[in-house]
Amino acid sequence: MKALETDRLLLRRLSTEDAEFILKLVNEPSWLRFIGDKGVRNLDDARNYLLTGPLAMYSRFGFGLYHVSLKDSGLPIGLCGLIRRETLPDVDIGFAFFPGFWSQGYGYEAASAVLAYGFHTLGLKRIVAITSLDNHSSIKLLGRLGLTFERLITLSAGGETLRLFARGA
Repeated sequence: MKALETDRLLLRRLSTEDAEFILKLVNEPSWLRFIGDKGVRNLDDARNYLLTGPLAMYSRFGFGLYHVSLKDSGLPIGLCGLIRRETLPDVDIGFAFFPGFWSQGYGYEAASAVLAYGFHTLGLKRIVAITSLDNHSSIKLLGRLGLTFERLITLSAGGETLRLFARGA
């Protein structure tokens, strides 16, 4: 995939060179609360997370989570992309940003570009999203992006109850 570009952002594939960025992001309190602890405690863990997660997904499906940075400075601000989970019948969109970049339209801008890429370039007919029950900021953003609440789900036996949103057929 060629990098996606918006007015203010650049979205590109991750690489193992992004380990320091990943280590910081996945240990943010907001990530731990709403996405979960990925067990990434050092740079080796971060590289392994990248290799077995996003990089493996690129190889298998041709898409995954993308590194989001400010176009003018190159400053990394978060992740946004498409995820293919074995526990969901549809591709889902995911995003996480450092708290200092919340409420500035970056999530909407990045996710809009990813949705357009998924629908128009990849030809997906339907894209879903999952959120924690109390992740009100993400729920609001999904509504702005045109995804509507469908139902409550769990991804694994005894797992957390999540909200499932969808857009498309």
